[in-house]
Amino acid sequence: MAATLKDVAREAGVSIKTVSNVIHDYPHIRSSTRERVQQAIASLGYTPNQTARNLRSGRTGVIALAVPDLSLSYFAELAASVIAAAEELDLAVQVEQTVGTREREIELLRTPRLRMTDGVIFSPLEMGQDDAEHLAVDYPLVLLGERIFDGPVDHVTMRNVAAARAATEFLLDRGRTRIAIVGAHEGEVIGSAGLRLRGYREALTARGVPYDESLVASAGEWHRVDGLQATRELLGRGVEFDAVFALNDTLAFGAIRALEESGHHVPSDVAVIGYDDISEAAYSLPTLTTVDPGRDWIAQRAVEALVERIEDPTAAPRTMLADFRVVERESTGG
Repeated sequence: MAATLKDVAREAGVSIKTVSNVIHDYPHIRSSTRERVQQAIASLGYTPNQTARNLRSGRTGVIALAVPDLSLSYFAELAASVIAAAEELDLAVQVEQTVGTREREIELLRTPRLRMTDGVIFSPLEMGQDDAEHLAVDYPLVLLGERIFDGPVDHVTMRNVAAARAATEFLLDRGRTRIAIVGAHEGEVIGSAGLRLRGYREALTARGVPYDESLVASAGEWHRVDGLQATRELLGRGVEFDAVFALNDTLAFGAIRALEESGHHVPSDVAVIGYDDISEAAYSLPTLTTVDPGRDWIAQRAVEALVERIEDPTAAPRTMLADFRVVERESTGG
């Protein structure tokens, strides 16, 4: 059998992306790395196609990305990152929007449209663990998100519990002990809201701070208006708090608006931390302290994993976890 891009990457001890960069003569590659890849190409007798669109004979050179809602900044920026990662491999991206309903998500997995692509990166919002069987499709599929674990496909996701715990500890380290949660989903265990709430509770327990249910504000969706309304509801109940952990950045922007309009100044009265590190976080007023969950890595690894899956459809499913970091800005006094 002819050597593949994956074979060259394995032989040279580099990523598929690096092999593609060498083939396309991209600059800023170490000479030692370039030489190692070129030696692997010669050793294996690999003949690059004219473009990576022909990873195998008959491939379209198009992959699909299915996300819930492009009006949410996280998914819009994720899509941009996936497109950028795909372009490095000369792949085009067909973007699908599921509007975050279980029925549309399941329907999309069955649509003939996806069979016109080489594979799919899929980020469900409403499908749950009991829906894992729907992922057993006859085309290459990489799963994103926190709704389904241990499914029959590759899964690229973030460390929600650990990252939320770090965000809560960040506030505790700054003397904030009455930390409100904005964006909870009542009864959710698996999913972004449930996992981040678990990390929050773990941090409190580890520091000996009692968990107070009155500090938890639910929000069905995670837009600015939902953060605004949830924080207004907390304030309306007379709940005292000195910090807010918003479960995504857009909720945090709404929370800051509610606090400021009620006479609470951020961060002197109430510190606010978000989650996702969308681009607006660096330019809001005040700029937003937040968790960078590794979105760009998730996008790039998902594209690479999909290409690997296209090359070898029989490989065992893998779970790949992104690293995270807390980005300190003005909303917590940074």
